[in-house]
Amino acid sequence: MTQTHGPDGAPRSILITGCSSGIGRDAARTLAARGWRVFASCRAKTDCDSLRAEGFASPRIDYADADTIVSGLAEVLDATGGTLDALFNNGAYALPGAVEDLPRDGLRALFETNLFGVHDLTVRALPVMRAQGHGRIVNCSSVLGLVAAPWRGAYVASKFALEGLTDTLRIEMADTPIHIVLIEPGPIDTPFRKNSIPPFERWIAWRESPRRAQYESRLLKRLYDAPAADRFQKPPSAVTDRLITALEAPTPKARYFVTSPTHAMGLARRILPARLMDRILSHG
Repeated sequence: MTQTHGPDGAPRSILITGCSSGIGRDAARTLAARGWRVFASCRAKTDCDSLRAEGFASPRIDYADADTIVSGLAEVLDATGGTLDALFNNGAYALPGAVEDLPRDGLRALFETNLFGVHDLTVRALPVMRAQGHGRIVNCSSVLGLVAAPWRGAYVASKFALEGLTDTLRIEMADTPIHIVLIEPGPIDTPFRKNSIPPFERWIAWRESPRRAQYESRLLKRLYDAPAADRFQKPPSAVTDRLITALEAPTPKARYFVTSPTHAMGLARRILPARLMDRILSHG
């Protein structure tokens, strides 16, 4: 019997957030093809409808809306008879801009999705996993949960926080049969950059910034122009490959890096002095 099935022979169940596109949607399709019972959640109802048209169960979960976390998880548990084998916290977004231009409300809104909602869903799933005697929680972090980069302060802060919260949870859950895992992608071919434009336009008053010239010469081009080819970029399936290992290995690792830049930065932050790292990362 493979790790996609439980002791009773039934397909293992997984709830995945952020399945509207990119990493989440690829993970949902691939795991379903492997025999998992997939609940592919999205923030927007239209995206849930699209997944349902593909044959998925797709509860609406918006990390920034606590009511949808409660109702979405309840929908999953109603369908499974009260069990959940795995949770993949994948949903997140970015708010590009210089740190000095980040308004408090914009930073708070991002943390509601990238950290607080993830935490809320996780702690609601844990009692289910305790009761059934097993479970896996996989949190999608980033290379920017390992190192900083200019113009990405809000996202970096949320992923650094997610790393710390996940590491602590893993240590605390070591006396249980529940495994806690981090996946840390680098550049992945998704609509992530495009999806960061609306938060940027809502929250960043770049025309009034002392860095206006830098916005015009650097960030605006990166946001609005067609992205340049990135030889290090991988497809979403590269993340799904690591997710499968994290879910199906008898004893998963604490972390799984995806893409060469993540491996390189993971090593560099351990061996290089801070000033040299700053010099390298300032070109990011």
